[in-house]
Amino acid sequence: QVQLVESGGGLVQPGGSLRLSCAASGNIFRVNAMGWYRQAPGKQRELVATITSAGSTHYADSVKGRFTISRDSATNTGYLEMNSLKPEDTAVYYCNANIYRYGLGSYDYWGQGTQVTVSS
Repeated sequence: QVQLVESGGGLVQPGGSLRLSCAASGNIFRVNAMGWYRQAPGKQRELVATITSAGSTHYADSVKGRFTISRDSATNTGYLEMNSLKPEDTAVYYCNANIYRYGLGSYDYWGQGTQVTVSS
């Protein structure tokens, strides 16, 4: 089995910062791309940022210059550093990882989500 466990969400004032973590564990041979998505109330889930196994990154226009995605391949952990947070960043943030399990193939896995609330 594979698990993705997120942490680091919470309540922050506008202009503040948060760092989300996503730890992958279980029967993992290799973690391929990792990403962060978010879903605000009444809205569809949207892509925030992705990072490949080689370290190439992609960001949604709404977070460029404010958010930074990174990963630690040694510990199978992904991170999302969020700065200059705005009320419109309020959402449940989900970690996603494409993971290769030896002999079984590659599959997408999701974390349980962590709430980020930006409010004064």
